[in-house]
Amino acid sequence: MTPATDTIAAIATAPGAGGIGVLRISGPGARAIGAAFLDRNPRPRHAHYTALRDSEGALIDRAILLYFAGPYSFTGEDVVELQTHGAPVVLNMLLRRVCEMGARPARAGEFSERAFLNGKLDLAQAEAIADLIASQSEAAARAAMRSLEGAFSDRVNALLALLIELRVYIEAAIDFPEEEIDFLDTQELRDRLDAVRLTTSQLLTQTRRGVRLTDGLHVVITGRPNAGKSSLLNALAAQDRAIVTPIPGTTRDVLRESIELDGVILTLVDTAGLRESGDVVELEGIRRARRELERADVALLVTDQDHIAADLALLGPPQSGQTRLLICNKIDLSGELPAVAETPAGLRIDLSAKTHIGLDLLRTALRRLAAGGDSINGAFTARTRHVVALEQVAARLAAAELALVHRRAGELAAEELRHAQRALGELTGEFSSDDLLGAIFSSFCIGK
Repeated sequence: MTPATDTIAAIATAPGAGGIGVLRISGPGARAIGAAFLDRNPRPRHAHYTALRDSEGALIDRAILLYFAGPYSFTGEDVVELQTHGAPVVLNMLLRRVCEMGARPARAGEFSERAFLNGKLDLAQAEAIADLIASQSEAAARAAMRSLEGAFSDRVNALLALLIELRVYIEAAIDFPEEEIDFLDTQELRDRLDAVRLTTSQLLTQTRRGVRLTDGLHVVITGRPNAGKSSLLNALAAQDRAIVTPIPGTTRDVLRESIELDGVILTLVDTAGLRESGDVVELEGIRRARRELERADVALLVTDQDHIAADLALLGPPQSGQTRLLICNKIDLSGELPAVAETPAGLRIDLSAKTHIGLDLLRTALRRLAAGGDSINGAFTARTRHVVALEQVAARLAAAELALVHRRAGELAAEELRHAQRALGELTGEFSSDDLLGAIFSSFCIGK
């Protein structure tokens, strides 16, 4: 994609009557539009109070006009912002007038797209704008701001520098095969490769953590009927969202509830009890429960001391990348104390959903899973495509190591590293296709 040459306009924010509305204009014609409203050229970075009139000279509104000369603006182009009264009808009238003056309505995300194309920010930073707007918690907002300020991009660029140094080393060794020293069989090369792989692994871990902060953690509560699944949902949500009765099969559909734990969003999903049934409606609920389990980040198996083995067999093995917590419920009946223990089947937490005894242990475990550790300080937001790209980098590095160590094939290793570098470039937009850019920016809101 090449930088655009036309002028765009969009309502950037419209809070409603009584608030401040903002209409943003960007492109080569922005200054002329601002001058037409002012009857003179606007001064850069100066607030002008002016009347905004339609083509017949009728007053639309009185507003503050701000002009930012390119390249010293968000998009890198000439930008004019009109701060008006926030009535949507006023902003829509003004948008029509600006389009009559030579602008066109902006596409979703086009302002951020132009900032990227004009080198004002990279692709990961541009995506962080959308993440910041969509933040559902303070932790997610702070993490998105870190990405916008370059925390994620800096880590990617540091990895890229290590990878390029490794490529240069290997390709130099290939170019000078007559040297007495075999540079492809040295401790220095192995150290360089280990450093790149370790840095990739660490960044991949933090990126997966960033995805959880961005998207939230998908937690599915499962188990046999009457195990206490709905009671656990109500306890975690701190309100009676699910119907609780002693009758098996009460829950027949999927029930969702979003909660925030220490700044991290979790989507809790209560599902139908897993068992053999001849009831058509209940069977459909069980099918939906199984489908939810397939895409869960965390599965909470609600069971008790007497049914752990049978319930694990009923549930089957966890999905790849899925975490399973064993919730040994109803300790208020057994008289046992709340506890946490590591087991071969997953972390076990003994609690009572009915009395909330031990519930803090579960909250702590969920918060750590959502944050990727004990703390979310320093985290940045990320997206699934970032994880996929870094997984490709890790796979290419593993293939390069195999080529070097077992085959002494420097050319094959260099080719794998070239592909790894290209995958890294997709994160910041250095090697992104037009189709990818279009898909990314189309998810933004108008005016951003």
